[in-house]
Amino acid sequence: MEAVIERFFKVSERGSSLGTEVMAGLTTFLTMAYIVAVNPAMMEAAGIPFNAALTATCFGAAIMTAAMGLIANRPIALASGMGINAIVAYTLCGSMGLDWRIAMGVVFLEGVIIMVLVLMGLREAVMDAIPVALRQAIGIGIGLFVAFIGLKGGGILAADSSTLITMGSLTSPEAIVAIVSIALAIILTVRGTKGGLLISIIVATVVGIPLGVTALPTEFDFIPDFSALCAPFQQLPDGGGIAIAQVFVQPVLLMFVFSLLMSDFFDTMGTMMAVGQQGDFVDEDGNVKNTREILLVDSMGAIVGGFAGASSITSFAESTSGAAAGARTGVSNLVVALAFFVCAFLAPIIGMVSSSATCGALVIVGYLMMSDIGKIDWGSLEAAIPAFVTIMGIPFTYSITNGIGFGFITYVVVKVTQGHWRDIKPLMWIVSAAFLVTFVLFS
Repeated sequence: MEAVIERFFKVSERGSSLGTEVMAGLTTFLTMAYIVAVNPAMMEAAGIPFNAALTATCFGAAIMTAAMGLIANRPIALASGMGINAIVAYTLCGSMGLDWRIAMGVVFLEGVIIMVLVLMGLREAVMDAIPVALRQAIGIGIGLFVAFIGLKGGGILAADSSTLITMGSLTSPEAIVAIVSIALAIILTVRGTKGGLLISIIVATVVGIPLGVTALPTEFDFIPDFSALCAPFQQLPDGGGIAIAQVFVQPVLLMFVFSLLMSDFFDTMGTMMAVGQQGDFVDEDGNVKNTREILLVDSMGAIVGGFAGASSITSFAESTSGAAAGARTGVSNLVVALAFFVCAFLAPIIGMVSSSATCGALVIVGYLMMSDIGKIDWGSLEAAIPAFVTIMGIPFTYSITNGIGFGFITYVVVKVTQGHWRDIKPLMWIVSAAFLVTFVLFS
């Protein structure tokens, strides 16, 4: 069996080992395990029964993460995307009062459109049209974003009404656990300890028990609830027909399809570049290997997420933690997928891992992703200014898509100002215009 896995996934060829892949897969899973608790809670706010939402979240993530490993053979894990799930819960189902089945129809349709774009080669063509400096900047920006998420989740950073953000209380239990995780992650990384990030998460989780940060499970069994399955094609309870049909009779919903499409499209693009840079599958020209397969699986994720009632399933930036821990193949994805499958039955145990415990791993990932900053030609204004705007925009707007959009628009403006507008590829014009329209209509 080991020989079969070795041949299929090319583990040794990519400089990895089965042990490394397993350890890295567990690291990835633990840094994104919060979605097991967060997404069902948000979907419950949208009207989906909690158990049904938990089942959809876990099985959806397991299926699509395994698909990415088997089809693309790259260490990019998928789960219900933060941001899109908030739009579903608090905008479509909240302020607009839509039935959750209709909202899932919006997600499903968005996924179908993205898949068509991938099959037509358009999504890959857009990637090829992005200048190398912007590609590098996207990965750096996501690194800062990931570190910011870690520090915020660990209580090291806190909101402030005057300055927007400030240092949190370092004596709070959450911050103490986060500091332990950061210290361990740094020490083990400096010492070159294999599985150091995973060890930092586990130790910090244990430290959090007496401090009350790590919540001990109160139950150990869970029967899957598949009542949210086929959500877009379920009959509406008020006799309004099949849910997805409502998307086509309400023009405003088609606008939301476009909005979600833009978010999914460029979030994945940024994540793919970031993980590729960390996982050593980006070539010297800044091109991600297996782009077509990665984008195809990701587009399927939106379809599966809407169909299952889990919101859009997309590539997770936290996959960079696994790549940093040595993941190079789809074997790590199978480990992540198995963990998500187990979560459907043992979610309370996985729920013990707090955001404070994963803080150190995410900070180290942020540090590792800064390595490309020296590759950008800061002496060239047409490369440096758009790159800077992208790097700044991603963490400052708390959105990969927004940061990319600001960077694209800035690139076009700088080129036109310099009189080099002929150098701008047609797709960059189109995409930048689409971003501008999106910002105007949905900001």
